[in-house]
This record gives sequence, C-alpha cells and structure tokens, in this order.
Amino acid sequence: MSPPPGWYRDPSDPHVERWWDGTAWTGHRRAYGLSGRPSPNGPATTPRARAVALTVAGALLAAALVAGAAVVTTGGEDDEGGGPQAVSTPATTTATVITSPTPSTDDPDDPDDSDDPDDRDDPDVVVDQLNGITLPLLDGWVRPENISLDHVMMTTDGTYDCPADAGTCRHGLVFSRTATENAATSPEALAEADIADAADEAYDRDVLGRRPFGGIESHRVVKSGPVAVAGRAGYLVRWRVVTAEGPGGYVQSLAFRSSVGTEAPVVVRYVFDAGPDGPPLADMDRITDGIRPVGDADTGGGVGTGISPAG
Repeated sequence: MSPPPGWYRDPSDPHVERWWDGTAWTGHRRAYGLSGRPSPNGPATTPRARAVALTVAGALLAAALVAGAAVVTTGGEDDEGGGPQAVSTPATTTATVITSPTPSTDDPDDPDDSDDPDDRDDPDVVVDQLNGITLPLLDGWVRPENISLDHVMMTTDGTYDCPADAGTCRHGLVFSRTATENAATSPEALAEADIADAADEAYDRDVLGRRPFGGIESHRVVKSGPVAVAGRAGYLVRWRVVTAEGPGGYVQSLAFRSSVGTEAPVVVRYVFDAGPDGPPLADMDRITDGIRPVGDADTGGGVGTGISPAG
C-alpha cells in the first residue's frame, strides 16, 4: 500500500512540505509545520514562506546543538516502511539534519515485504529508492556517515582538513536528486543548468558561507555529450575547476529521466578533488556505467553506449 495523500517532507528540501497524491509527488509545496491539510490544488509554497521555514528550522537546529541533543532518525537505507531517512552533511560540518519520509510501496505491517530487498542488501551498490536507481559502490568509496548535505549517495573513505577555511573536507562525493524545479527540461538543458551550481557548492562557497578552498578562480569544460544511463537517454557536463588554494577538482552533472513513477528527471552530481589524493577520474565513468534501475541489474548504460531516440 502506498502512503495516503497528504503533506510530507519534500525529498529535495527538508525544510518544505510537498503534496503526495497517493501515487506520485505533485508540484505543490508549503512551509514545513503548517497545520491543517489543504487541498492539493492549493498554491505552492511562496518564496517568503520558504524563507520563514528555513529560518525556523535553523533556529531549532541551533537550539538542539546547544542543548547537546542528538538528532536521530528511525529510518535509513534498511528501513522497510519508507520512513524518515538521515541525510549526509556538507564537507565542512558535522551537523545532522532530517529529510522527508520517502513514499514506498512496501506493506508497513509486513516486515518481510520490501520493494527490492536484493538491491537494499547488496554491499556493492547504494540505492536511491525515490528515483528508482542503484549506483555501484566502487573500491575506495563508502556510504555517507556524519554528513548533513542532502542527497549524498557515497563519499571517498576518510577526511582531511580543508586547505582554506576551517573545516573537514572529503576527496570525493556523489549526489543523486530529483530535479523538481526543471521537470520539463531536456537532459542536456538540465545538465548545462546544473553544472555551475555544482561547482559553486563544491569548491566556491559552502552552505555555511565558508570557502574551504578559497573560492574558484577559473574553470573549463573537459567533457560533455549524450550518454545512456540505466537504459535511458541522458547528458553529462564535466568541468575542471581551479581553486585559490588546494589542487582544485572536477565536477560533473549527469541528467536523465527516471524509469519509475512519473519519470521525473534525475541529476547525479560528482565532486572529485584533483591531484594525487583525489579519486581516479575514471570512477566518474565507471559509476555512470553502473547505474541501474532498482531491481534490474541487467539494464545496460553508460558512456559510449548507443541511445535510442525514444529513450
């Protein structure tokens, strides 16, 4: 049984609620914590309401940290009821936030019932259940721990002191999210629009306003073009970024449509430090090539694979 229609935490923004119509997410949003249950035909959350929600959520998180409270979730990768899931932290903070409940087709009264138990228990993949994909967990990569950025699927193992502003950095991060604000765009347009934000958030200024690498000094496109992902037509853009401090890095935005639900577009972001300590650049292509629909290990894809015009 799917969760009933109602307002739930937005998977793309934990500070906002989004309307679940019983089958799929709609475009309607509101500030988190509003009482009542308005019609899903009501207006989407306004920018002012969104700002208020962010301010309130920030105050609550600060109060919890001062009191020494630990923020805990009841769900996670192995949660069988589609409950709240912990999300990862930015490279320069150790705070933990909570994302929205993930709609699931699991029977909450049957602990043995799960959408794809083989995928969820596979130590060689990480599962993005909302977008219906799995990503290969390569050597040197681990599931995220003690990270509070949303949508992080995997990180390189270990941390290091950021070269500029105080904080802890990681040599590699991979994100997966639903592109809710650009659902009507093509994969090419979506990837082209996302890459600048991906670079800025990774190497220019983080969510706390710090510059762990001293800011971006320049960038250049090193790769772009169509690519098949999990049997669907996609598009990728890769930049080489030069930073004021440290070796800089590579960022990549990969866009394609999901094969589940409303087939909303998915964006997978890659952040790899350059230099000898960064992960092999070939891992970007290896991860892309290994993306599969949940429960379908045989569906091919990846760089260089032929793409059907109807993909």
